[in-house]
Amino acid sequence: MSATGKGTAALKAGIKRLLGRTGFDIVRSTNNRGGVDDFIPFEATMRAARASGLSAGDYIDEVMNGTPGATRSTIDELRALGVFAAAPETVLEIGPGSGRYLEKTLKECSPSRYEIYETAEPWARYLVDTFKVIAQPTSESSLSPTPDESIDLVQAHKVFNTVTFLCASRYFFEMARVTRPGGRIVFDLMTETCLDPATMRAWATRGGVGHDSYPAAMPRQACVDLFATLGCTLEASFLAPMGFATTEVLVFGKEA
Repeated sequence: MSATGKGTAALKAGIKRLLGRTGFDIVRSTNNRGGVDDFIPFEATMRAARASGLSAGDYIDEVMNGTPGATRSTIDELRALGVFAAAPETVLEIGPGSGRYLEKTLKECSPSRYEIYETAEPWARYLVDTFKVIAQPTSESSLSPTPDESIDLVQAHKVFNTVTFLCASRYFFEMARVTRPGGRIVFDLMTETCLDPATMRAWATRGGVGHDSYPAAMPRQACVDLFATLGCTLEASFLAPMGFATTEVLVFGKEA
């Protein structure tokens, strides 16, 4: 094993010991009803991140997910595509979790309003306190508190590969509704582009027991065709790392 690999292994072991002392562990429920139920305890995760010398987002990338720099690489791709060049005044993010994409988005642009829809209350409170974002009430797949055509940039990262097909589809209609003409919609999916036979075998053998709803795949063309009916055109796409696999990030522009 290389020095880097030994260092990463030691870091992971240390974090596991720390989490054990707190009385928490990072687990996935085996009784989820149609979607992945990821339990990331707020206090224990933040304590472990501080002990590792990493931000919460980098800790999740490097230790929990084993994909160092994954968040940064996605944001860099979006910058290169000009997503932040329009200086969006209003941003909405679905499922920001620890805020790893939110934090880096705020370093790329300075919106006057940033709305989040996050079901994990401790993380939502942390994001409001830390980044002064607006936490909207969550209900199923609805973005109803947000008015029509009021958002410049709507995004969701590592969300739609964890929910059911119908849940994701309902969010798609809502995302198109709240995006203003000329605005952008960004999210990633596990499309057929990400599911070559070797990767399917890896998911089948390494994806864990009791998580048959995760990862959730979505036909790429069906998604593109749906957004076309909603006045949104696919502008670009690229692959983003997710553990030992990838998801496909899609960038749509809503017709002005």
